[in-house]
Amino acid sequence: MSKVKYYYDSETLSYRKIETKRGRKIGYIFLYIASVVLCSFLLLVLFFYTPFSFETPKQKVVERELEKMQLQYKLLNKKMEQAQAVLENLEERDNNIYRLYFEANPIPEEQRKAGFGGVNRYEALYNYENTDLLISTTRELEKLQKRMIVHSKSLDEIAKLAEDREEFLASIPAIQPVNNEDLTRMASGYGWRNDPFTKARKMHWGMDFTAPRGTPVYASGDGVVIRSDNSASGFGKHIRIDHGFGYVSLYAHLSKYNVRKGTKVKRGDLIGFVGSTGRSQAPHLHYEIRKNGEKINPINFYYGNLSALEFEELLKNAAKQNQSLD
Repeated sequence: MSKVKYYYDSETLSYRKIETKRGRKIGYIFLYIASVVLCSFLLLVLFFYTPFSFETPKQKVVERELEKMQLQYKLLNKKMEQAQAVLENLEERDNNIYRLYFEANPIPEEQRKAGFGGVNRYEALYNYENTDLLISTTRELEKLQKRMIVHSKSLDEIAKLAEDREEFLASIPAIQPVNNEDLTRMASGYGWRNDPFTKARKMHWGMDFTAPRGTPVYASGDGVVIRSDNSASGFGKHIRIDHGFGYVSLYAHLSKYNVRKGTKVKRGDLIGFVGSTGRSQAPHLHYEIRKNGEKINPINFYYGNLSALEFEELLKNAAKQNQSLD
């Protein structure tokens, strides 16, 4: 039962019933319906365009793991930056110290820091929420790995150069094959000399050291004996040592051997004894050095056991235009 409303009429001094007009009543009804429709429309708009988040416990765990992974990637990037700084220092020392010392060409920066090719190289990392982070981290890690590989190969090369340099210094002929105290004299040097038999001018390809028969003869550098025989014309009993790096030393007119073909020798090892076999006028050692098959002056290979004064005296005697002994 609807409530009846009254109002006080001051003219008649009595209460009168309030009667709603039909048109106004219809207006109220229409206004009510319009309000309901408008509110419903606004609620629909809010529903479709407002992001609602209803997280399950599993989703929360996944999000926490994702945040943890992002933090780990950031820490990894920081560590890679530190590793890159250390590697750059090593690369600089490699180019400017080690490779310079061993006369090796520096490795260009473009070669050390070159990236990897391939358009779809990181295709497997697409469609992730953190694709950019994953790709950038992976790319930097690969560059770091490549730089480390290049640097490792460079160090291997330097180690080989150092080993070769040490072997070279030990192998190159560097001492006089007969001790100074055992010498009678340095009879003849490298160059044009008078032949002791024909008296004609002839190229003398080595140095003659006169010494009593049986005087010890020493290897002038590390190497392997490649000949120990008397089958070479004019040399009589002689020894040849291959020192590597293209160097071969020859010791001729020996009285006897202390080594045979295939023997490995060290600088200063006793290899034979002075004699006068072959085409020889008197007991002496004929000594030659050959580089890549070419006969060169042995005068430049005595820095290992002669003082400056001794070498100066040797140089003066070797320059004399005298007669050779073979």
